[in-house]
Amino acid sequence: MRIVLTDFARARLFRDPPRRDGLQDLTPEAFERALNERIPLRDLPGYAPFCRLHVHRNWTRTRASAIPITADNRHLLRSDYEARTEAELPVLVRWFEGVEAPRAEYLIPILYDRAQLAKEGQPIAGEWGVVGCLFTLAPEPTPMAPITLLRNALGVAEGGSGVALDRDAYRQSVAFWRTHANWRG
Repeated sequence: MRIVLTDFARARLFRDPPRRDGLQDLTPEAFERALNERIPLRDLPGYAPFCRLHVHRNWTRTRASAIPITADNRHLLRSDYEARTEAELPVLVRWFEGVEAPRAEYLIPILYDRAQLAKEGQPIAGEWGVVGCLFTLAPEPTPMAPITLLRNALGVAEGGSGVALDRDAYRQSVAFWRTHANWRG
């Protein structure tokens, strides 16, 4: 199975200039090579048939992406309207500033199959394309953000995948993200 890094993931995981909350210690090419050479600890089904999650032990200094909101750090939460790409509409996001997360124990690349990426206008040369990566403390994925579930339900034209909204998954997502936030550095 050949895995390639999509342009979408490259722009989000390897920012220019680099940030402390992104993948550390490797280039996009080295990350892609590692995903093709390393056997994942687990191969999990994603939220749709075209999606897979590969659980790897973190071999970098990359830090966990989501941390709990506490009374001690709540005042460090920030929010703004942002778009992931120029083609997408901005949505409300929140994150911590001035907080640094512990080192992630796991890297969990999010993979879409070639057919789905072609449907989304991102053809790839491999069988699977990386569209994102979770940096976690446990070998389990964090829930997809509520806005991502909604965007996916809106369809490809709005930056989603076209997968219908799963109300139970949405409620689970809200329960997690109500008490956690990403950080930026």
